[in-house]
Amino acid sequence: MFYAQFVQAQLDDLARLEYSFIPKSGSDDQYTRLRLSLNYPIELKEDTYFIVGGEYNRVILNLQDNYPFDRSLLKTINIIDLNLGYTFKTSETWRLGFRLNPRIASTLTQKISGDDFFLNGGAFAIIDRSKDESLKRPYRLILGLTYNTTTGLPFPLPFVSYYRKPSEKWSFSIGVPKSNIKWFLDQKNTLQSFVSLDGYFAHLQEPSVVNGKQVDNVSLSVIVGGAGYEYLFTKHLVAYAYAGYTFRLNNVLRDGDRNEVFKLNDLNAFYLRTGIKFKI
Repeated sequence: MFYAQFVQAQLDDLARLEYSFIPKSGSDDQYTRLRLSLNYPIELKEDTYFIVGGEYNRVILNLQDNYPFDRSLLKTINIIDLNLGYTFKTSETWRLGFRLNPRIASTLTQKISGDDFFLNGGAFAIIDRSKDESLKRPYRLILGLTYNTTTGLPFPLPFVSYYRKPSEKWSFSIGVPKSNIKWFLDQKNTLQSFVSLDGYFAHLQEPSVVNGKQVDNVSLSVIVGGAGYEYLFTKHLVAYAYAGYTFRLNNVLRDGDRNEVFKLNDLNAFYLRTGIKFKI
């Protein structure tokens, strides 16, 4: 899911600082994530760019309930990405893009091993006329194939995202990881309703035995819907806040074959995500 978000972010975001929070319903358990990302486009020639960047996610599992394992072994999860991209125009309207995304996703309580490394990538065709002032209804379409080792599927998956702005007052976006409808109140204030995906997959460097089975990995998958607000300090600097409720939440400990061993949480809950970003 972080991987799909990066495809969208590379189009516009140069820097982002973000905080996410999900409390467990009927419990003192909490999920918190801090996210920092930086991307820098290097122009090789006209309309051709090499993009280099990185992203760091620090996931904090504040487990207060009684569990049949040592909770301290998975208190903090680190997800570190190296972002490498290459994009160029093939015509006045179409652009191709390629992305390689080595990742470390682990508790990092010991020395890094091969189980902590993951490799993601993708190829994309993009027609982006979202900022074309000559169009009455600007739009953007992304078609691609993506490969992500954390899904456990040994083949590429399709990626589709479509954005359109029918008028100056509103726009909509359909795709994964996020679909939304935005209402532009004025040049600085925007409201939106949204449905999005979130989550992670990481290796536990100090495995536990739970219910007689060894636990090697932890994963979280979330489908959330809600409302959001964005404020433009400048044309490029944006603050935002999204609040909602999960339609599906699944936080699971898994074995070395990624089979479910123990469910940490599957109760739908409140969701909050807020931050600030610098965009093109």
